[in-house]
Amino acid sequence: MTALLRLVMLFFMLPLAASAAELRDYAAAQVAPHTWVIHGPLADPTVENQGFMNNPAFVVTKDGVVVIDPGSSEQAGRMVLRQIRKITAKPVTHVLNTHVHGDHWLGNQAIHDAYPQAQIMAHPEMIRAATGGAATRWLDIMDRLTQGFTRGTRALIPTIAVVESQTFSAGGIEFRIHAPEKAHSRTDIMIEVASESLVFLGDNVLNGRFGQMDDGTFQGSIAACERALAIPVKVFVPGHGKTGGREIVGAYRGYLAALLGTVKREYDAGKQDYEMKNTVKAAVAAYTRWEGFDQHFGRHISVAVLELDAM
Repeated sequence: MTALLRLVMLFFMLPLAASAAELRDYAAAQVAPHTWVIHGPLADPTVENQGFMNNPAFVVTKDGVVVIDPGSSEQAGRMVLRQIRKITAKPVTHVLNTHVHGDHWLGNQAIHDAYPQAQIMAHPEMIRAATGGAATRWLDIMDRLTQGFTRGTRALIPTIAVVESQTFSAGGIEFRIHAPEKAHSRTDIMIEVASESLVFLGDNVLNGRFGQMDDGTFQGSIAACERALAIPVKVFVPGHGKTGGREIVGAYRGYLAALLGTVKREYDAGKQDYEMKNTVKAAVAAYTRWEGFDQHFGRHISVAVLELDAM
């Protein structure tokens, strides 16, 4: 093959390569009058799901669009924008990131590239942690787990801090921040939209799957669930899994409380974490079919024991 022929073939292959690098589309489901959620796969990031596995969401206001957690990569963010454009031509005015775990916010880059004036907001501890090294770690995690699919993503860290009980209005819709302490990641916010009777929970509540608890506490996570249940709304959007009503918060709180309570009884009886595993598993038997149970259950016991050690 001549050098010229190779160049010609490469020229025609480039568009195909770019197309192959796009994340497949996931439809947005309308869950409230002005709110849509893109429910991602339940599995951890893989080559098969292209690293996409959270629940990006958006609220359409009279002036623009407020995006919550645009996903794990530049490609995920572009996919979210494609779904938004099927609903409205309005610009994105705000982006809210619920916590520091990169599967939720590395899509910021695509939003910023398309709408550089959009305000990108998060808890001050999320901003501090991302700036302090978490952003780089998450870029590496996503690249490794997807075998390079997310490569090229840049960490566009939020610049506007939002804190407990803060409210702001966008296009006539008010958003209220709830910031539970020592919950899923210690960098968490939940976002209440009273006019939609809805709250975005972040990973303080998961539905049908488990994730790591290493960055937070069981007690703080239980308190976050109770905080969510005290918000007078009807629609609850978890960080992963299907949107639902109060029952999804109650179910996740039930797992956390059953595991921590059983671990504490076994701990007080002098047992080591490996000795209590069967007893704890029996106590949370209703959850063994949730995605990621086998992967995370043993570590959850260890985290709970460490939490009790620190008390």
